[in-house]
Amino acid sequence: MKEKREETLVRSRRSILKGSAALLLGGIAGRMSNAYAAPAPTLAPAPPLPWKWTKLDPEEAGRRAYQNYLKNKG
Repeated sequence: MKEKREETLVRSRRSILKGSAALLLGGIAGRMSNAYAAPAPTLAPAPPLPWKWTKLDPEEAGRRAYQNYLKNKG
């Protein structure tokens, strides 16, 4: 009987919490070290647009969107 009792004491709530906290901290530390060790990605410059960029009037766009909403009933 005493042997079984000693085994259950090894797996107490406190030891489970300590182990899970250590695992969590180890995971966080590993993740952070991987984030700092990774080189910054290099992106190629974006190609030029195939059309000319036009500036939009926000009030006119809103007016057209509202009228289109009413015309198509939602």
